[in-house]
Amino acid sequence: MSEAFLPFTRPSIDEETIAAVADVLRSGWITSGPKVQAFEAALSELCGGRTVRAFNSGTATLEVALRLAGVGAGDAPKEVPLRDTVITTPLTWVATANVILEVGATPILVDVDPVTRNIDLNRIEAAIAPTTKAIIPVDLAGLPVDRDRLYALADRRGLRVIEDAAQSLGASWNGQPIGSAFGQGRGFVSFSFHANKNLTTTEGGALVLPDDIDTGLCERLRLQGVKRFPDGGMDVDVLGGKFNLTDVAATIGLGQMPYLSAFTARRRELARAYFAAINPGLGLQLPPADFANCNWHMFQPLLPPGVDRGRFIAAMKARGIGVGVHYPALHLFSLYQALGFKQGDFPVAEDIGRRTVTLPLFPAMQDSDIDRVCNAMLASLSEIA
Repeated sequence: MSEAFLPFTRPSIDEETIAAVADVLRSGWITSGPKVQAFEAALSELCGGRTVRAFNSGTATLEVALRLAGVGAGDAPKEVPLRDTVITTPLTWVATANVILEVGATPILVDVDPVTRNIDLNRIEAAIAPTTKAIIPVDLAGLPVDRDRLYALADRRGLRVIEDAAQSLGASWNGQPIGSAFGQGRGFVSFSFHANKNLTTTEGGALVLPDDIDTGLCERLRLQGVKRFPDGGMDVDVLGGKFNLTDVAATIGLGQMPYLSAFTARRRELARAYFAAINPGLGLQLPPADFANCNWHMFQPLLPPGVDRGRFIAAMKARGIGVGVHYPALHLFSLYQALGFKQGDFPVAEDIGRRTVTLPLFPAMQDSDIDRVCNAMLASLSEIA
């Protein structure tokens, strides 16, 4: 390879942020403290003043949201062992469904829309049962689920919404930033700040709370259930976890915040360049060309039917291009097969999961990198045909 390897993603962290992290390390206060509080305040401002609490991962925020929503193992008589159920999509990172199992509930999967690749809102109603407590929609690749239809359905059926917005910070729906205007009375919003996200803290997450949730309970669930009193005493009245964010991580997040709009704008530019550069003759199925709402967290074409994805990824790597897979349909994993899910249950998600590839897309990419990726795709597909 004559050119440097181009990964599918790379974080952009400036020298000021690196210096600020060094200052925190020298300060002697490196766990949760004033930087976390400042980060939460900045996120709250981004989310229209809603209450936001920071966590050590987006997975933790989903689990805590379920617990705050009262979702868990059912308390029905033993002869009727009903459990709470939560509706979500099979086309997501497995954490989205794992947290449902973690709280003792049962995931109910609904197939995805073939165009948006998000949960098919037309199919949700039929999946709602008396045991259903919540819906976890996922904004795949940063393309938001239709918030108007989602919350109209949730309000009509009395369901909580826990927005898995891990990939959609900086995205919007009808001009309203994700996390701000929708679901203030019924919805939680979960963000992730993993290293590959549009804004990173290396690892981390944040939970936007609806108006009726006890913030103190959220904080206790975040840190071992501990309640502290002014006299120095404490009590533990709920089973909490160890989910707090550190000041080191929060400092990185604070350094990223001023760039979020520019990061999103650059991602949109790069996505437009992909649409212009990809040869229609390759037979790729491109994602929806949404430049109003989507933050273009990822650019994911579907390979033509019958193309061996493993060979394609290897051919691209040989040409210095990193390609990801986000995501295989999760109900095909062994854990979920053991729960009774099987191949053929969700054919749209399975087809997308088999054919999807994630191409390089991150703000520091050069315009010339788009041509490089597209030329590599042409050569790779020709090679393995």
